[in-house]
Amino acid sequence: MNKLFNFLLLFGVLLIPEETHAQNKPLSKQIPILKKYDQNHLYRIGLPIGGIGTGTVSLGGNGALKDWEIMNVPAKGYSTVTTGNDAPFFAIYTKGKEDKTSKTKALLGPIHFADYEHYEGRSVDHHGFPRFREADFETTYPFGIVNLKDKTMPVQVKMVGYNPFIPANADASGIPIAILKYEVTNTTNKELEVAVAGNIRNFIGKDGSKFKSDWKGDFIPIGTDENKNEYRKSEVVQGIYMYADSVDKNDAAWGTFAITTPNENAAQISYRTSSVKNDWYNSTLNFWDEFSENGELVEKEKSADPDPMASLSVKKMIKAGETKTFTFYLTWHFPNRYAWSSEKLKNYYATKYADAWDVITKEVNNLPKLTAQTLDFVNTYTNSTYSDQLKEAALFNLSTLRSQTVFRIEDGKMFGWEGVMDRKGSCFGSCTHVWNYEQATPFLFSDLARGMREVEFKYAMNEEGHMGFRTKLPLKEGASGIDLAAADGQMGTIMKFYRDWQLSGDDAFLEEMWPKVKLALSYAWIENGWDGDQDGVMEGVQHNTMDVEYYGPNPQMQIWYLGALKAAEKMALEVKDKAFAKKCNQLFTYGSEWTDAHLFNGEYYEHKLQVPASKDAIPNGLIGHNRKKQLDLEDPFYQLESGCLVDQLVGQYMAHVVGLGYLVKEENVKTSLKSILKYNQRDGMYEHFNNMRSYAMGDEKALLMASWPNGGRPRVPFPYWAEVMTGFEYTAAVGMLYEGMDTEGQEVIKNIRDRYDGKKRSPFDEAECGHHYARAMASWAGILAESDFQYSGVEKSIQFVGKEGNYFWANGEAWGNCIIDKEGEEYVVKLNVKYGKLNVKTIEIGDQKKSYKSTKEVSPSEPLEFRLKNVL
Repeated sequence: MNKLFNFLLLFGVLLIPEETHAQNKPLSKQIPILKKYDQNHLYRIGLPIGGIGTGTVSLGGNGALKDWEIMNVPAKGYSTVTTGNDAPFFAIYTKGKEDKTSKTKALLGPIHFADYEHYEGRSVDHHGFPRFREADFETTYPFGIVNLKDKTMPVQVKMVGYNPFIPANADASGIPIAILKYEVTNTTNKELEVAVAGNIRNFIGKDGSKFKSDWKGDFIPIGTDENKNEYRKSEVVQGIYMYADSVDKNDAAWGTFAITTPNENAAQISYRTSSVKNDWYNSTLNFWDEFSENGELVEKEKSADPDPMASLSVKKMIKAGETKTFTFYLTWHFPNRYAWSSEKLKNYYATKYADAWDVITKEVNNLPKLTAQTLDFVNTYTNSTYSDQLKEAALFNLSTLRSQTVFRIEDGKMFGWEGVMDRKGSCFGSCTHVWNYEQATPFLFSDLARGMREVEFKYAMNEEGHMGFRTKLPLKEGASGIDLAAADGQMGTIMKFYRDWQLSGDDAFLEEMWPKVKLALSYAWIENGWDGDQDGVMEGVQHNTMDVEYYGPNPQMQIWYLGALKAAEKMALEVKDKAFAKKCNQLFTYGSEWTDAHLFNGEYYEHKLQVPASKDAIPNGLIGHNRKKQLDLEDPFYQLESGCLVDQLVGQYMAHVVGLGYLVKEENVKTSLKSILKYNQRDGMYEHFNNMRSYAMGDEKALLMASWPNGGRPRVPFPYWAEVMTGFEYTAAVGMLYEGMDTEGQEVIKNIRDRYDGKKRSPFDEAECGHHYARAMASWAGILAESDFQYSGVEKSIQFVGKEGNYFWANGEAWGNCIIDKEGEEYVVKLNVKYGKLNVKTIEIGDQKKSYKSTKEVSPSEPLEFRLKNVL
């Protein structure tokens, strides 16, 4: 009977609150821990909790809820109020049966000494609250666990924060919810009365973008006016629903919010929708006094403030040595998004839910299943053979998909900034030359990736094949791109399309989009264009991800071009466009040979400066108007020339990811990667000059963007030459992994993650031009390289590395693991699908192949197991 119950519970057949089974085994005990941060490495931690395209609130290393970014705009450092004790918080009350007095503390760790000084003694939120003396942080994204201890308290607390994350299910990974579980352990030998209360002001209308200052210069967010809190109760949850009739319903900050808790027979739940008027911060005093008396709250008669503070308390009896969980749900619903559009857009999640109350009442019964699937994902992933630093880099950067960098519009299409600044998005338009690098979206959520391809080819490209490397909103077919094309961006989209077609096996998608893909490549051949003489070499003016134009052949754009030619040839053959396939093959063959003969200098690939005959010879759309006007043909600024570029092999990196093989000579690729390490690696930055931005400092190790080991640095090189940026580093590191330079590639990745150590930077926020930068999701390619994973839905084939191990895999529509064990002279291979279904006809393990006469459907209930007799 118990087995049947657990089976039904796992698959969501029994519609019961999540906590019914969780009380028996706390969630924290079910989470495999990938990374731990001690008390000295908590200051910068901020784990975003929220769904894809919904916005997030971040869990701080000490238990604080910070960076409230649920209202369609970035809001780093924003806590819904002026910094101080009014910010959202949770508190705990304890009292033994024989104790005369209770103990009350905020569920927070110590204040970092860097926040001690302030002109008015409130440099940090909750500065005046009693806190726990000891704190540390454990995590395997999407789970974060804050451990709180204090010698004066009779309890220890584990705070678990998360949002379901299930690869291949974007909707289940896109719920506007933050789940908070406070697991309280009674460390005494007597029974305790314990209450946990959540407190938050109704900040609807205040997203942090509108504010005023007082005579002290304080940041005071504005936008609320007579907001309302309402107590509600359903069959499974109860809590406070927040709304605001006075906020403009077209505003991005208009919407609803709810704080709820599940109904439990043994729990005593109390609440209040307001407190006393907040003169001299009396509302917090009033709450603290009332809660400290008996852990219960008493409803007030009317709202006291324009932004009334809601409080929700749950009280339980905990026996000696026992652990009980106090669960709270934060849900939100803010439908209006403007992003880079002047017109109002509707968030995709708002099409699924009517308001914040609808979110929790619809999803609460699904949470056991979604939590179990999320646990299955992280367990399968963390049990895999990959190194800890590689698993950390790939997994933790997935948080970018749920930051304000990413959003989804009404029809479900996903868009992305490059990253986000503290208050604004960074560089609009799903920038092709930035999003070219990341591999997380296609291998985890193929439907979202294919939607991005549709936008690039159907909306950002005009009838001549010119693809604006940024897409405008709202979408207009054939007219939504900006008037500047990026050579690397446009060529990369062709390789991405090939990748996404292969992963999905969606031939109809290829048939529909092929004319546009063909047109995008053909644009390279316009007169005086990137390859105007159609010889397989990009000599033209090439705008690129360095935000400048390169003049003449260079490895960065040239190898992207070779990859696009090779991908296009294969797609052309599939649709029986033999003439185009032949042309692509001829250009690729000549271009590849030319690249090795003319750009490889014996150590690495370099740039051959070649300026156009005149400014008038540059076609419109290949260079910005102002830069064209300022261009000095005798001495063009912002070039690479003889420099050793960190991502000179980015096109080859992509070719390996998509299974296209070598685009240039294999031996030259390996030599170039060794040269990048030799010339661009720095063991510290104390002696390094950088006139731009610094993402590595002090004694931190990193790979520089460029170096000129043989001299010849241009007087004014490309802008970012002296910087360090993780997405580019990952590209080089993954290239090393593909070339068998495992030690070197792993060291580069370790150096990156050492910089994002919680003390200096957040482990969940790799920055470039903004927080949560999309390019850093190139880290997922490390998983592909180490497993040598390839999947073709077209050929129904799958491939893994030929050595023993347990390899997590995902193709965007399913995921699981492949376990390779040696038994004597044989290898036993077991292909498991943990979620979704996988169609295979051929399996390659190293240089061995297993073929079936008909397609096999592998599912969670039907794994595929076979033996290989030959030594791999």
